[in-house]
Amino acid sequence: MASGNLVLILHTHLPWVLHHGTWPHGEDWLTEAIAECYIPLLNVFNDLTNEGILPKITLDISPVLCEQLEHSNTKNIFINYCDNKINAAQEDHDNFTKWGYEPHHIYLAKWWKEWYEARKNDYIHKYNYSVIGGFRDLQDKGAVEIMTCGATHGYAPLLGYDKSVNLQFKAAVENYKKHFGRKPRGTWLPECAYRPSYEWHSLTPVAPFNKKHLRRGVEQILAQNELLYFVVDEDLLKRSSTIGAFTDTNKSHFEHVLSPNYKPISKFGKTPLQLYEVSSSEKVEYGTAVAFTRHHDISMQVWSGSIGYPAHPDYLDFHKTHYPSRLKYWRVTDKKADMMYKTLYHPDWVFDKLDLQINHFIHQIENTANYYHNKTGEFATITLPFDTELFGHWWFEGPEFIRMLCKGLAHSPWVNMATAAEQLFKIKPCEVISLPEGSWGENNDHSVWFDNENGWTWQYIYDNELRFNNILEKNPPEKLNETERELLTQALRELMLLQSSDWQFLIHTYSAKDYAEQRFSFHHSDFNKICDLFELVRSGKKLTKEQKAYFEETKKRNAPFQELKLEWWTD
Repeated sequence: MASGNLVLILHTHLPWVLHHGTWPHGEDWLTEAIAECYIPLLNVFNDLTNEGILPKITLDISPVLCEQLEHSNTKNIFINYCDNKINAAQEDHDNFTKWGYEPHHIYLAKWWKEWYEARKNDYIHKYNYSVIGGFRDLQDKGAVEIMTCGATHGYAPLLGYDKSVNLQFKAAVENYKKHFGRKPRGTWLPECAYRPSYEWHSLTPVAPFNKKHLRRGVEQILAQNELLYFVVDEDLLKRSSTIGAFTDTNKSHFEHVLSPNYKPISKFGKTPLQLYEVSSSEKVEYGTAVAFTRHHDISMQVWSGSIGYPAHPDYLDFHKTHYPSRLKYWRVTDKKADMMYKTLYHPDWVFDKLDLQINHFIHQIENTANYYHNKTGEFATITLPFDTELFGHWWFEGPEFIRMLCKGLAHSPWVNMATAAEQLFKIKPCEVISLPEGSWGENNDHSVWFDNENGWTWQYIYDNELRFNNILEKNPPEKLNETERELLTQALRELMLLQSSDWQFLIHTYSAKDYAEQRFSFHHSDFNKICDLFELVRSGKKLTKEQKAYFEETKKRNAPFQELKLEWWTD
């Protein structure tokens, strides 16, 4: 009787913030995410699994985030963070009591103290100081699927060299093997940004990238790295074109749409409820990958800050905090109300609201799948991708929403949960389409990551890509000694960290503009200083004591991807 499956995908990513500040920008981003998102979600997934309900949620965890979560420094940083919150809540409790605050305000301070004590104990005793270990254990049980993502969240369509795009996904695959003991099946494209193969040129006039030259499609690079699927926004699917179809599930034979032997797969047009193979052209032998398409209307029920579920008046308000503790004591009350009119949060008020919203959400999912199945006779794929930080950080009640969603669909006769790989192997899509260039950002194009405020960053990215490429062309890795290889490998780390799309996003949104510009400038500077040191050593000179100290400090400060190899810089 089933009409379809829900594929819920959580995009889990933070840029490299270790050793780069604490609050308001820096390591607190990481500790907040662990406390408010990752541990609560782990608790929900484990609770469900223990009840006999496999959540079947798909998460991608970006390699740069994996490296931070498993870094030796993170243990003490997170425990200290929890201790500070516990002490701050106790201080609030004492002050509120002394100042004659109303009893519920005093109760909330005690409630927060117990909440952070519980997250600290979860981290230590449930997950043995390892968030990644917790997710790996769930995947090994078949409860969830973990995807990968571009290594440092580089914005693939605008990177200068195909070598850079390939490096982002080659490094991602190798890092995934290190943390999860297997190869990933799929990937999240940073910012859901896709580019087909065509004669591309850069948006900024930096030679040689400003001259038209043939670039590979992102799907071809994914196929080269044995990544089977990715996620796109619905707008790109609407503007797609059918190329043809594979005649068998092994993809051994392809029929072009103009071929007399071509048989249409679907008579009902493009829909986000189907899976499609993606190719830049009819030359499918160059590589294809499957696109999971976000269902826009359903996802907006959760995603929208104005009409979505998180805007309910009884949920915890994200914006209003008490200083100096920075703890939140107020509910949304009215999303348009001034902060002074917010009223106190009641944790026990939220569950009936969640219950009503889950019923509405599940009915919408079931009705969508049933209508599609009844109309076409086909099994529906409802893909809902979200940023993980929405569930717990921005929307405090979000993890409980997911718990209730999984429980509800476990009893649905029409729609169940499925991981992306499970759905892919069930559907075995054969129709091949070409997608236009675009992202899931504003206007579904590159305007968030290349505008008047952040466009300047691309000149430096391109200059540094060119410099690194020229160095390796003159100095092949097999001809380098240990010191030279070590210097260039660190330079490559700096280049990858420089490529993070987070810097352009934070500049565009003004949410942390100064921090992003500073971080970008630091990685640019470190990259070029280390390249200078390499050229100095290559010329036969020795590093000074000060130069050695600088290099050692840089390696400790920016230390992801110890498995990184220069040989991965290749088309």
